[in-house]
Amino acid sequence: MASSHTSLTRLLTPLLSTFRSSIPIHTLKTTTTTSAIMPSRAFSSTPSAHKTQGHPSKPPGWKNKNPKDPRIKLIRYHMQHPKTPRPLKLSRMRALRHWTIHRAWMLAQRKRVEGEERELMRMYQSMHAACEELRLLDPPGTKDAGRLYRIAMEKKGIFGHGGVPIEYARAQTETPGREAWNHAWTR
Repeated sequence: MASSHTSLTRLLTPLLSTFRSSIPIHTLKTTTTTSAIMPSRAFSSTPSAHKTQGHPSKPPGWKNKNPKDPRIKLIRYHMQHPKTPRPLKLSRMRALRHWTIHRAWMLAQRKRVEGEERELMRMYQSMHAACEELRLLDPPGTKDAGRLYRIAMEKKGIFGHGGVPIEYARAQTETPGREAWNHAWTR
């Protein structure tokens, strides 16, 4: 057992020397033994039982687990809250099935939305073509040129007697109103 420890020490000595050179000198506090950095047992995950007095209690890359920023506290609270659902940990086949179903659903959604957009575009183009027919029905230069088109574009009687479009019910502003919907309003 002692021979394997010495052979490991010989193998790890070049690595430790490069490791020591990458750590700032003030964190090492002039240690010459390898036991201050490396655990006493060769492949142990527990830290060594004997620490030197000069070492800080936390390693240099340690991050504060209790930050003062309230946003980080809130994120941590909601991520670690017992009622927060845990992320899915699926096996490879279940993940593949999940991904396939998700992609199929997204494709179906995209087809539906594109179909609705095509239908709206078709209706708009047919209305535009009908308006162009009305506009070009009478020959240009005559008294009635475009008369039916102008009548079709008038908005008389649409908003009620003396009414205004709903867009003008509130002054146009950059931001929405303080109250989104007046539930107490009656006719």
